[in-house]
Amino acid sequence: MKTVNSLSGGKTSSYIAANYPADYNVFSLVRTSDKKCMFPDAKIRQQVSDRLGTEFIGTLEDDTIIYTMLDLEQFIGSKIDWVTGKTFDEVIDKGGGTLPDPMRRYCTTEMKMKPMFEWWRNNINIPCEFRLGFRANETRRAKRTLGKVNSNGFLEMKAIVGKRGTRNKWEEIEWQKPTFPLIKDNIYKDQIEIFWKDKTVRFAWMNNCVGCFHKNPLLIRKMWDKHPNKIQWFSEQERIKHKKDVWYKDKNLSFNDIKNWKTQTELFDDDFNECDSGYCGL
Repeated sequence: MKTVNSLSGGKTSSYIAANYPADYNVFSLVRTSDKKCMFPDAKIRQQVSDRLGTEFIGTLEDDTIIYTMLDLEQFIGSKIDWVTGKTFDEVIDKGGGTLPDPMRRYCTTEMKMKPMFEWWRNNINIPCEFRLGFRANETRRAKRTLGKVNSNGFLEMKAIVGKRGTRNKWEEIEWQKPTFPLIKDNIYKDQIEIFWKDKTVRFAWMNNCVGCFHKNPLLIRKMWDKHPNKIQWFSEQERIKHKKDVWYKDKNLSFNDIKNWKTQTELFDDDFNECDSGYCGL
């Protein structure tokens, strides 16, 4: 069975790429068409566009993630396939005009799962092993993922397989068998941190979308300082799509409200691994 390392740009999934060689390494990039969030280096912007086969203007994650994947490819000495789907702007419009939230996690499906599925369909097209970056203390997340597999042990994706008259014919397609090498080998976060400490791969402080609904308000406030243009994008989407200021997690709190908070001098380490597993948490 072919093996695939599913990469997010974080230290955990990158650790898998570095220590568990696979037939394929694949990274799904979240894009935006907003030029206020444009990636600053024009040459690298073009390089990323060439890899994706579509225009790359910018990402709503930390820009460092681009350097992470370029560095990581050099470090492991193996090709990383870059994939992408619709821009976040297009996804929101398709998703009913509202930002994703815990009840409507269409961002994961549209910008992570579907692009990887289409890549798999074009390059492999038989069920294969997908290695996900769940660490040794995340057995419950692994069990949730395994709870979604079919009787053959594979995750399925509903996709068009042809036509029935003038209408599309849809089927559930077996495509990946999720595995968790870090759980199997009892690998924890501290071991991963030690591994990357003296390496040349650059990592973002946090590698998920800067305005992700999983973040607590203190982290959103931090994002206003670190990534003002990107978090402003989320704030504008909130106002335009919702017609008023309402934060995605609390109807009485908006992105703009959080902006006006005093900056915290110290933040706890929010062990945000939802996007560090290769997806935004299956």
